[in-house]
Amino acid sequence: MTTPATARKTPVKAAIASFMGSAVEYYDFFLFGSAAALIFPKIFFPTGDQAALVMSFATFGFAYIARPVGAFFVGHFGDRIGRQKVLLFTLLLMGLSTFVIGCLPGFAQIGWAAPVLLVLCRLLQGLSAAGEQAGASSLTLEHSPDDRRAYFTSWTLTGTQGGQILAALVFIPVTAAPDAFKLTWGWRIPFWLSAVVVMVAFFIRRSLHETPAFEEAKAQGEIARVPLVPLLRDHWRDVVRVILCATIAAVSTVFGNLALAYGKEVGLAESLTLWLVVVANLVAIGTQPVFGRLADRIGRKPVFIYGALSSAVFMPFYMLSMSSGNTILIFALAVLTFSCGYAAANAVWPSFYAEMFSARVRFSGMAIGTQLGFLAAGFAPSIVTALGGVAPGGWIVISIFTAVVSVIAALSALTARETRAVPTSELGTTALLRTVAAV
Repeated sequence: MTTPATARKTPVKAAIASFMGSAVEYYDFFLFGSAAALIFPKIFFPTGDQAALVMSFATFGFAYIARPVGAFFVGHFGDRIGRQKVLLFTLLLMGLSTFVIGCLPGFAQIGWAAPVLLVLCRLLQGLSAAGEQAGASSLTLEHSPDDRRAYFTSWTLTGTQGGQILAALVFIPVTAAPDAFKLTWGWRIPFWLSAVVVMVAFFIRRSLHETPAFEEAKAQGEIARVPLVPLLRDHWRDVVRVILCATIAAVSTVFGNLALAYGKEVGLAESLTLWLVVVANLVAIGTQPVFGRLADRIGRKPVFIYGALSSAVFMPFYMLSMSSGNTILIFALAVLTFSCGYAAANAVWPSFYAEMFSARVRFSGMAIGTQLGFLAAGFAPSIVTALGGVAPGGWIVISIFTAVVSVIAALSALTARETRAVPTSELGTTALLRTVAAV
């Protein structure tokens, strides 16, 4: 039985577990993105030129095809057997697939079988990531007090910043190494190190108990046999809304992956572009909880919409600065764009999306909605590169793409209900709908 003291500690413990799990997942995910921009075109494809870069970015996008499929599977079991058990599975799957990538032979050894195996591992990463953020956000939200849900769930996405920082820090010495080492064994080491990080996060997450909301729904016999049925019957509008809002994740992909290739094209050192990612994500670790607390005070919608629209406004200036030769200016605009702009939407969406659904379908609703929306993020590097975004003057293409997805996300958020003051037990219920209608 949970004591009052334990109950007070549970939100913090849930936030830590979610932070660590997301850090592991996105260490692995960002590692692949960095390698896709800087290493894989030379290892897994025959030409090593712009065409190889487009194909390499396409392998990055393949995970986003697997993610919607995985969302149906992982979401189903997350709402059937519980959040904690499924999150342990996703963690181990991501770690295993990442480790195997570090063991793959290249095109020179096995020809086109090399990129095929790379895609298969990437698909497994996508299946894992499909449930990680939805499950971690659901778990943390259901452990949190009503008036601090946005703050505690913001740590789920702050964990992604931690993972990106760790991946970049590990990858920086690899990019600085001579090609003879970097393109043979050097690039593999960061992928192998993921096994260590996974084990640490696994033991932290294993000690966290199931959420009170799920246990209560289970005790009252409210667990749906097929959660997809009540989800699409009662919440289909919210699923569509989350899909459109989730396109905002493309901003992170552009910033963290596509900008690496663009920066290299306009003359920035590979190590400098990685440091841009490190610094911006490091600052975001501090700003995202602040945006979470702000959302608990003034609401989820205004903070999310600010994050979306500011991303559209700041991105052109950041991309232009890369060819300015002014390092201080580049770093300042990187922080402004990512840590003070996009970070607002990134911090708030775990609570904003999760609060649209009831406990019986929350995992499924978030997983399916976000992963379908994330398709825009997954193929952003490949699409924008094919359109000329990674070339002199490509900042225009990148900026237009960012503006389009940001406006779509902001307009979609405008149609959502504000749930800041709604008790957790009433989220996504008919009682909530009556309350909103009365207001």
